[in-house]
Parts: sequence; C-alpha cells; structure tokens
Amino acid sequence: MSNRLRIGMVGYKFMGKAHSNAYRSLPMFFPNAPLQPEMSVICGRNEQGVQAAARQFGWTESVTNWRDLVKRNDIDLIDINAPSDAHKEIVVEAALHGKHLFCEKPLALSLADSRDMLQAVEEAGVRHMIGFNYRFSPAVQLAKQLVKSGRLGKIYHFRAFFLQDWVMDPSFPLVWRLQKEVAGSGSHGDLGAHLIDLARFLVGEFHEVIGMSETFIKQRPLALEMSGLSSKGSAEANAPMGEVTVDDATLFLARFAGGALGSFEATRFAAGHRSTNSFEINGSLGSVRFDFERMNELEVYFTQDEEDVQGFRRVLATDPAHKYSEAWWPAGHTIGFEHTFTHEMLEMLSAISEGRQPVPNFHDGVACQAVLEAVERSVEERRWVSIEEM
Repeated sequence: MSNRLRIGMVGYKFMGKAHSNAYRSLPMFFPNAPLQPEMSVICGRNEQGVQAAARQFGWTESVTNWRDLVKRNDIDLIDINAPSDAHKEIVVEAALHGKHLFCEKPLALSLADSRDMLQAVEEAGVRHMIGFNYRFSPAVQLAKQLVKSGRLGKIYHFRAFFLQDWVMDPSFPLVWRLQKEVAGSGSHGDLGAHLIDLARFLVGEFHEVIGMSETFIKQRPLALEMSGLSSKGSAEANAPMGEVTVDDATLFLARFAGGALGSFEATRFAAGHRSTNSFEINGSLGSVRFDFERMNELEVYFTQDEEDVQGFRRVLATDPAHKYSEAWWPAGHTIGFEHTFTHEMLEMLSAISEGRQPVPNFHDGVACQAVLEAVERSVEERRWVSIEEM
C-alpha cells in the first residue's frame, strides 16, 4: 500500500487556502505520519479562478466539474469546503464512488440532510471527518485533558462566545453567508457551531436548550456576484435590495446531560471584535479560560493551590508536554490559526491509515446540527427544547 493519499478538493477560497496550506505543511513538520497527502486535483466553478488557485496553492491539476472528480480512480479522498448548500450532494455522490470524505462545517443545511449524509458514508464504509479545527489547538487539547483527568472536578459551567463585526455596515452586500438557502443559518450555524462542538468535546452532550436570535439589518444591497455583474463580493451604488434570511446574532442557554449549565453567544454585530472565540469552564476543583485571539495560552485556576498564591495562571501551551507542540518550534515560540488545520489533517490521515474513523466525524456533525436546530425551534416556539426531540 502506498503511503500517499491522493486528494481532490472542492473549493478554493478561504478554507481552500487553509486546507492547502495544511496539506503542504504536513510532510515538513510531521514526516513520520503514516500517510502523506498528495495534492492531486482542485475543483471550482470558475475556471480562471481555480486555475490561479492551483498555481498559488500547489495543486497538480484543476477542474471545474466535481461530478467528474468524485468518479476518478486516481483520487482517494474528497475534501469539501464549498458553500454549505453543496455539501450534501457532493458527499453522497463521492461516498457512492468509495471516496473518503472531509467536509467543512456545518455538515449540511438541515439535520435531516446531515443524517442522510451520515447514512451515505456509513453504507459506503468510507472514512469521514468534519472540519472543527478549533479542537486542534494545543491549549484546547490541554483543557480537554484537565477535564478528562478530573483535575477540574465536577463541571458546573461552560460559557462561550464567538464575536465578529464584519457585517455591521448596512451597505455591506447580501453575500451568500447571509442567505439561508445557501448558508443554512447566519452567526448561529457559522460561529455557534464551533462553540457547540467545543462544548461537546470538552463537557459532553447537550440535554436541552432555550434561545433567542435577531436579524438587525433585514435588507441589504445585492452583491454584484448575485446580479451577474461581477464575481466580486461587493455592491454598486443604488443596487437593488434583497432580504437577509439568516440571524445576525443568536444567544442560548443549555443544560448538559452531565448536569452542567451552559451559555452561548454568537454574533456578527460586536463592534471591535474581529473574531473573538472564547470559552470558560468552571468545576469544583478549578477553572480554565481560553480565547483564540491568544490561542497559545490557557488560563488555569486550581482551588487546591495555597491560599496566598491562588489565582488564574497563564499556561503557554508550546512545550513538548502539550499535544502537537513538539513538531513545531522551540518552547515559547507560538503557532497560529493555520496550524490547527495541519493538526486536523494529521488526524484524518492517521485515522485512515489506522483503519478507524477520524474524530470529529459526521456523527459529531449530526450531533452539532441537532443542537443548532433545537435552538432554532426554541426561538420559534419560545420554550426549552430537548435534544431528544430532534
């Protein structure tokens, strides 16, 4: 068996660049990985754009038809980072042709679709992974170990927020992320999905939720790409208006199956916050705090410290004692956003080589989608909604 995994990637924008960088970094920093990626084919609808991406990112070939790509015998895995409305169709077709799957979050536009996708990959017997990259920060891995080992004691609280401000200008155009039929939801599915996954990873399963949401700017000028005038994500003066069909902000409370309480906030209307992804966990023996804007650090507090030195301490998760850190730079030399994707792809390739499912996988994608939709039902019906209802 070759130690190369031949990859066909659908999508070449933000996540396409992040994934490409991860594939290129793996052989240099994790040379002993049981499989190594071969960047075979990149796919996108715009021929000129995808050809430029192939040259820039280092792909051998570019194509414009994903249906042909998933049938090819010289491709082992399909990596999907296209808009959310394309996920299901590509996954189902690729699974039928025996391809392993990596799919960015959210898994699908709906819980029903995500369950169909899970059924497709299970029936095909292929490996499958979902892109929740924040799990793969060394500091988050440290938080996981502190919870799992019991060093924080019984967990009482998980609170989290993901704050951005990039659509606050009312003249910002109606891009695809603001259209429910393409994106599925707004800040809730885009940002809140990451918080939900981190909560499940660190604290456990959700029991019930109650939420509220708001769309602050209900109409926006149509993007030029929508009116056929340009491929740019911008609007011209006096452009016709279109309806925003997703949430600008969603907040919800949760009870976890293990008894902990949770609070969550996802918004694109938090002025001054470019991308603040943060959580805090409180237990009977201690607490941890994490902010991705300082992603190499975990603040840790233990109640059993001597009284005169109690307080949150800053742990810099760059020593070899912390997961993944030994592969990168000497202790104290920090890593960044892009490294989480390299760790993510390492997990995927290692799992395929070892004959197991990667983690997180489509089961986690379905579980996340169930919480997302439970919150949406709660908003509509103004009540607590149990995850078992979904």
